[in-house]
Amino acid sequence: MTKKKLKVGLIGVGMMGHGIASNIVKYGHQLIILDHPGNQPVEDLIAAGATTAPTPAAVAQAADFIVLCLTGSPQVEAVVNEPDGLLAGMAPGKIVIDCSTALPSSTNKVSKSIEAAGGHYLDAPMTRTPKEAAQGRLNLIVGGDAELLERCRPLLRSFSESIVHAGPVGAGHQMKLIHNFVSLGFSAVLAEACACAQRANIDTETMVDILATGGGGGIVLDRLKPYITGKDDSGMRFSLANALKDMSYYNTMATELGASHITAEAIRASFELGVQAKSSLGTVPTLIDILAQAGDQTAT
Repeated sequence: MTKKKLKVGLIGVGMMGHGIASNIVKYGHQLIILDHPGNQPVEDLIAAGATTAPTPAAVAQAADFIVLCLTGSPQVEAVVNEPDGLLAGMAPGKIVIDCSTALPSSTNKVSKSIEAAGGHYLDAPMTRTPKEAAQGRLNLIVGGDAELLERCRPLLRSFSESIVHAGPVGAGHQMKLIHNFVSLGFSAVLAEACACAQRANIDTETMVDILATGGGGGIVLDRLKPYITGKDDSGMRFSLANALKDMSYYNTMATELGASHITAEAIRASFELGVQAKSSLGTVPTLIDILAQAGDQTAT
């Protein structure tokens, strides 16, 4: 059976968005990407058949499905609401799928604007890394109408391995922030432990072996191990700036919900220290050395 060819717009061809785009065209869908200076190189996508559009409105006009893969809520709101934004090109029946990591309170505002213009909205934030994005093996956490999700599933399947329906609009972004709190929280704890181990002159291979066979084993240790033992951060190419942004979003969400976030605030402060010491160019694994060098300055 021939797969239905869809008209898909993509806004945000960054490290994750490029992998999404490459799989959309690989599946034979018609892809229109926003021409933007922040994009990764797109020559390979153009060669595969993708076209470009100058504004979000033009992307919306050309596509039936519009995928957003942006840094956060300010960028999403700008793309939707600016004079030549999505709303300016929205028509009844068009579907916006937001794969960004965003504040759930912002998500609800954006979804209402899209729906008021006759469109439909899903929040579908992703987990995993650019490597899995390129392989079409992302994990998606989806918020929105279940029937709408089923309509979008063939498209989502082109770049994802797992699709979980978390609940109504906003639930995807809520669960993504909870997921990142846990993942980044483990990363910050491990970084602080490794920094202490450096000061104690503990052999890194020995420490990793002990953690791996005890309570410290798991995905986060696996991703950080190359840096712990060999200063190779390729296992977790997630920036300190994005970690700080996600933890700030989590704390805002928890505050709005009236939920405890004592631990989360300490984790956010660790990544804030990392950004101040390393700038936005640093990756999460480098927090180990930052905390080791900070030493007594971080003690209370």
